[in-house]
Amino acid sequence: MSHFVLEIGVEEMPARFLPLLDRELRERFEALLGESGLEFGAVASFSTPRRLVVDITGLAGVQKTEEIVVSGPPVRIALDADGKPTKAGLGFAKSQNVEFDQVYVEKTDKGEYLALKKTVGGRVAADILAETCAAVLPSLTFPKKMQWIGKDCTFGRPVRWLLAMLDDRAVPFDFAGLTAGSETRGHRVMGPGPFAVPHADDYARVLLEQGRVVLDAAARRSAIRADGDRLAAEVGGTVEWSESLLDQVANLVEAPRAMLGGFHEKFLELPAEVLLTSMETHQKSFGLRGADGKLLPYFLTAANIESREPALVRKGWERVLRARLEDARFFWEADCAATFEQWLDKLDKVIFIGPLGTMGDKTRRLEKLAASIASRIAPELSADMGRAGRLSKADLVSEMVYEFDDLQGKMGGIYARMKGKGETVARALYEQYLPAGQDSPLPGSMAGVILSLADKLDNLAGCFGLGMMPTGAADPYALRRNALGVCRIVLEKGLTLDLAELLREAQVGYVGVEWKLPPEEALDKLMDFFGQRLRAYWNAQGVPTLVLEAAMAPGFGDIFETWRRVEALADFSREADFEASVLTFKRAANIIRKQAGQELSGEIRENLLEGDAEKAFWAALQAVEPEWARLAEAGDYPKMLALLGTLRPVVDAFFDGVMVMCDDAALRTNRLNLLQRLVSTLGRVADFGKFQV
Repeated sequence: MSHFVLEIGVEEMPARFLPLLDRELRERFEALLGESGLEFGAVASFSTPRRLVVDITGLAGVQKTEEIVVSGPPVRIALDADGKPTKAGLGFAKSQNVEFDQVYVEKTDKGEYLALKKTVGGRVAADILAETCAAVLPSLTFPKKMQWIGKDCTFGRPVRWLLAMLDDRAVPFDFAGLTAGSETRGHRVMGPGPFAVPHADDYARVLLEQGRVVLDAAARRSAIRADGDRLAAEVGGTVEWSESLLDQVANLVEAPRAMLGGFHEKFLELPAEVLLTSMETHQKSFGLRGADGKLLPYFLTAANIESREPALVRKGWERVLRARLEDARFFWEADCAATFEQWLDKLDKVIFIGPLGTMGDKTRRLEKLAASIASRIAPELSADMGRAGRLSKADLVSEMVYEFDDLQGKMGGIYARMKGKGETVARALYEQYLPAGQDSPLPGSMAGVILSLADKLDNLAGCFGLGMMPTGAADPYALRRNALGVCRIVLEKGLTLDLAELLREAQVGYVGVEWKLPPEEALDKLMDFFGQRLRAYWNAQGVPTLVLEAAMAPGFGDIFETWRRVEALADFSREADFEASVLTFKRAANIIRKQAGQELSGEIRENLLEGDAEKAFWAALQAVEPEWARLAEAGDYPKMLALLGTLRPVVDAFFDGVMVMCDDAALRTNRLNLLQRLVSTLGRVADFGKFQV
């Protein structure tokens, strides 16, 4: 079996591009080679700032062959009366590059047609790989593309060389004005090259030994972590590793060399959040903590070179960080001298979103909404949450957040604690923007939970009222993230809240705003939006779509209660008699659905009950209803669904022995009311009519 390596050499590619490109290259090559019929073992992809690499092992030498039948025109037009080929018959043979005597007549259900047996495949791997490379490279996706040789060629960064090797032979193809060959280039300084690669098996070795490049990002990551831990231990500390930053740094270097730097101890007076943000966001460096958990006056960075003068390189890093920290210290001192009252005055001059007023207006809304939410789930926090809502955006006009916007919320919490606003208010302000994404942590305190909910609901109500809903391509106000944040908080904290009621209250908080949508229409769209988010969230956890549709049909305003129904129904759907139960209750639901024009009260006239089956159904339903209601009140949905085993036999007997749609109007209505009672009772858990079995 053969080995193929493709390397696309580029100018330095942004680190954020690389993970997506790795995946896309791997998936595109797997798909196209699979379609081509060329057998292969494994497709791997690697990247550094200066190269994208595809490595394919276990390649067959030639494409697999197969015999296929190609159908031609009908005999009636392909052959004349004497059985000789017409122009249509000859044209078919010519289009297949064969002589006409290789064509035969095939009888089908639709009549007689000309046909031809052909052997396809058998192309050599090199030709298929060249075509695949030429097809994949121009179609790769980038957040932004560049032009450097005219509009006909675009890529994430200019392409400088191409290597394509199948075992010991180059696989030539053209792209970006270059022809792929057998030469690679190494580290820009320590091993620039070019270097000849004698065999695809030698590629990684040549790149490492001669080019001084570590190809695998995981290996670069491990090297940075190992060297960093060793250097930190030498000064009695541990590295404050940020996994996302470590991934980013590993994609910024080709030859990682961990380096320890230091800064003056006076900067330790700054909050740890400020120091770490200065290091991580602006310098792509890591902080160090001592045994007591406090930050040490050191930082760890990863250089992309093995310098002959490491002290000089370290001094450069330290000088840049010192300038950042001096700025931060100035902002800190300025903010310490300011008051929340001064900041609140400034908020009245800061626009929130055009027609929705100022940030000052927003904090007044949050003051009321946060207190209201607290009254529902933590009444003892109501007064504190009102204050937290009012102070929530004050840090946006502080000097520190103006310069370091990643610290919004966090600095508000730090300043609130420092200026005596209370621990509850400080925690709420610090955690108000959590969760910041699907994998982001939730607020740790109930105060943070309440303020986060209030902030997100206010954003959603305002934007939907203006008709500013997300589209498939754009979500400039991060409304999907806001809605998902609300869902995650409610679900993971087990909160019982009426979503529609809270959204309506958030709408009412806006005063003097000219809405583009009537509040009720905006509320309907908001609830539909939340429904979509919940379905996507639960689908991602493996809950079947039909289970979700059935369980959410009774409503999903209480998100946590809805999840309990979803969970119970998902478990029930895995039981052996689930399909039989669904068929029974779906039949009842379908009959009632077809009576949409008829008003059914659900009241049963016992004197109209005929036969044992009908009476047994009514008796069983009367016995189940109060127990069902009690279990529904307790939210014990598994036990409610277990009761279906009691109902199903009598419902089956009813359908077997009773004609529901009989000619007698009174009997028919009474029987429909029986089914209406059943469907209404079951509807507290799910709409069984949504299932397809």
